[in-house]
Amino acid sequence: MLTTLLTSTLPVATEVLEAQRHLGEEYKVFAYAGFIGIILTILLLDLGVFHRKAHEVTAREAIRWTIVWVSCALLFNVAVYFLYEHHVFGLGLEVPVLGSPGTTMTVRGFEAAKLYITGYLIEESLSMDNVFVIAVILGSLGIPAKYQHRVLFWGIMGAVVMRGLMIFVGVTLIEHFAWISYVFGAVLIITAVRMAFMGEDEQADPSKSTIFRLIKRFIPVTTKFDGQRFFTRMEGVLHATPLLVALVMVEFTDLIFAVDSIPAIFAITADPFIVFTSNIFAILGLRSLYFCLAAMIRHFRYVKPALVLVLLFIGIKMCLVHTPYKIDTDISVGVVLGMLATGVVASLLLPAKEEKEEHAPAAPAPAPDAGEAGQDAERPDPHAATHDR
Repeated sequence: MLTTLLTSTLPVATEVLEAQRHLGEEYKVFAYAGFIGIILTILLLDLGVFHRKAHEVTAREAIRWTIVWVSCALLFNVAVYFLYEHHVFGLGLEVPVLGSPGTTMTVRGFEAAKLYITGYLIEESLSMDNVFVIAVILGSLGIPAKYQHRVLFWGIMGAVVMRGLMIFVGVTLIEHFAWISYVFGAVLIITAVRMAFMGEDEQADPSKSTIFRLIKRFIPVTTKFDGQRFFTRMEGVLHATPLLVALVMVEFTDLIFAVDSIPAIFAITADPFIVFTSNIFAILGLRSLYFCLAAMIRHFRYVKPALVLVLLFIGIKMCLVHTPYKIDTDISVGVVLGMLATGVVASLLLPAKEEKEEHAPAAPAPAPDAGEAGQDAERPDPHAATHDR
């Protein structure tokens, strides 16, 4: 009797679970749509209300906006916990597993929140090098400080679209090809080696780059600014202003950095929603982070070595995914966070020699020799003599 009951109810239960999974996959679209809607609303408020008029972003304003974006990212992590804990919109169900096509797993709230914050910190840390390159581009093209926010705003909008497409392609590859983990791992290891041997002062001139020459091939470029416009007409001919050149080069730079950073987050989790949202919040804070760090990026001298070790570690982790030496996700999260924290703390505790010299008190002027003092006292004052005359 019991056997018959189990036999009859098991197929029904299986069908119910399958139906829930399919509904979850369909409802995930609403999760992405809601997130993108929130981000677009914030960006429109940013451009149309808070930065409607072009002005130079002060350090205080940049710090304030950095706090706002970091707070938004942390608050969203609370939302991630509850969304995944209750599998709202099917989040956390049927999550792909890196290196095992066709295999899925279920992710609960605490695990999702941990993966999200790790991905966010990795992307934010890798953005520090991106900040330095953007500073070189805007500085070499002579972009006035009051127009830089506009360039970065539209650069971020383009980055959101590009990274969304790249993450979608990456998840598709992970779901169908086991060997893609080796490709991602190799990319990260090569990036780490290149970053380790790259000199601190290697600054390419953007005006001599291939991208700049391609822009000039398609449209005439003027060196004159026309307010915040990306295009202007000169003698009836449409020209690109330096703002458009800067925008295209910032977009291309972000594309190059995304090739490194997205595989790094995939090494932590293959959940597309966590990868996408942590990436987007990190690059949204990149604008304010740029204005905060552009002038002081060199002071964090131990962050770059820490990033090299992080990329090297994650690349090796991805290459070991099919071996008995596979590294557990919890260990990976701890190692990554520990390396990044060590780099920041070491930079603060052990500043460069230039910084020490800047903050050192000025040496007092040497006291005049007694003999010289006497000679000075006996020497007549020409101005006094003239006055007496």
